Amino acid sequence: MPALHMRPALAAMHRYAGLLMAGFLIVAGVTGSALAWKDELEAALLPAVFRAAPPAPGAVPLDALQLRDMVAARFPQASVTYAPLSAPPGRSMQFYLRPAGEAPLAGNEVFVDPYTGALLGQRQWGDIGQGAINLLPFIERLHYALALGDTGLLVFGLIAILWSVDCFIGAALTFPARLKKRSPGSKPWLLRWRPAWLLRRHGGSYKLVFDLHRAGGLWLWAMLLVFAWSGVAFNLYGVYAAVMQPLFPHQGAEEIVAGHAPSPGPQLDWPAARAQGRLLMGELAHRHAFDVIEENALAYERELGVYSYQVRSSRDVRAHKGLTTVFFDAASGRQLAAWLPTGAASGDTIRSWISALHMASMWGWPFKLFICAMGVLVAGLSVTGVLVWRRKRQGQARAKALIH
Repeated sequence: MPALHMRPALAAMHRYAGLLMAGFLIVAGVTGSALAWKDELEAALLPAVFRAAPPAPGAVPLDALQLRDMVAARFPQASVTYAPLSAPPGRSMQFYLRPAGEAPLAGNEVFVDPYTGALLGQRQWGDIGQGAINLLPFIERLHYALALGDTGLLVFGLIAILWSVDCFIGAALTFPARLKKRSPGSKPWLLRWRPAWLLRRHGGSYKLVFDLHRAGGLWLWAMLLVFAWSGVAFNLYGVYAAVMQPLFPHQGAEEIVAGHAPSPGPQLDWPAARAQGRLLMGELAHRHAFDVIEENALAYERELGVYSYQVRSSRDVRAHKGLTTVFFDAASGRQLAAWLPTGAASGDTIRSWISALHMASMWGWPFKLFICAMGVLVAGLSVTGVLVWRRKRQGQARAKALIH
C-alpha cells in the first residue's frame, strides 16, 4: 500500500487504540509513579513493620536460616519454602508462607526483626481490607491487573501488546510526508521531521495540546516502548517468549527446571542446601568471570525437588535483589541449570534490562524520580490524546451541521 494511502489507516488505528488504552494507561501511569518509591513509602507508612534498627552499635543480624527456623516454629501450619539471605540495612526480613495443610493462613507474608527474630507484622499480600500494611501491594495489583486477578492480568497484558504495536504506529505518524518530487530547495527529511519534536508556543490551546501529545510521545518513545513490551513480559510471558525466543538466544533454565523429576532419597536440609548453593555459585562465577556481591535468597520447590540459590552479582543490573541463580537437585545437590541476567544470552540480557528499567530497580533515587515522572507523563499522553480526539470530533460535528 502506498505510504500516502497508509497514513489515514494508521491514524485511525492510533486514534482508536489510544481511546481503548487511555483509561488503563492513566491508572498504570499514576500507580506506577507511586510504585517507583514502594520501599520508601512502606517504610514511612509503617516503620514498626518495615524498619529494624540494630539494638546496639555494631550489632550483627541473626543467621538468615536461624530466622527461617524461628518463623517455621511460629507458624507450624505453614511451609516456609523461601528464605531471604540478606536485607537492606535498617529493613526487616520478609518471609513467605504457604499452607502446609487444608487450614487457610491469616497471611502469606511475615516481617521479622533480623536482630532478634521478633515478629513485626503479617499480611495477606494485596488484601486492602487489612489496611495500610497492604496499601502498596494493592496499588501494585491495580497497576498490573486493576486488582481483578487473572482476568485483569489478561486484559492488561492485551493492552500492553496493543501499546507496543501502537508505539511504532504513533512514531510513524510523526514522520513527514514523502515529497512527490524533490526540488532544489526542498529540505532534507530530518529537517522536515524536526517540527514534530517541538512545541508551538503561540498557536493556541489546541495546537499546544496536540504538540504536547506528539512531541511528548517522541521524546519519551524509547521508555514508552520499554514499559509496553516489559508489560507483555510480566503479564503474558508466553506471548513475549513466542516473539523473542526465535529472535534472540535464551539460556532455557526455566524449561530445564520445570522438566526435572524429583530424585529419590533424603533431601538436603536448609544449611546443607545453602552450602551447596555457595559452592555451585562460586564455580559458576569462576567459569564465567563474574563477582558475587551479596547472597539474596534460597528457595525450595518441593514438587520438583529443586533448590534455587540466588545472589546479586556483577552480571546483575538491579541494585538490590539480584537474579543470578543456580538450580540444583534437592537430594543429590547436582546442578541442573544456571541463569545469568546478562552476558550469557542476548534474549535474557534484554529481558533483564527492560524489567529493571520498568521497575526502577537501578541507578538509585535519580532514576526512581525519572520513572515517577514518566508515570505522570504516560497518564498525560493519554489525556492529551483524548483531548485531541475530542476536539477533532467536535470540528467534524460542526462541519456536518454547516453542510446540513
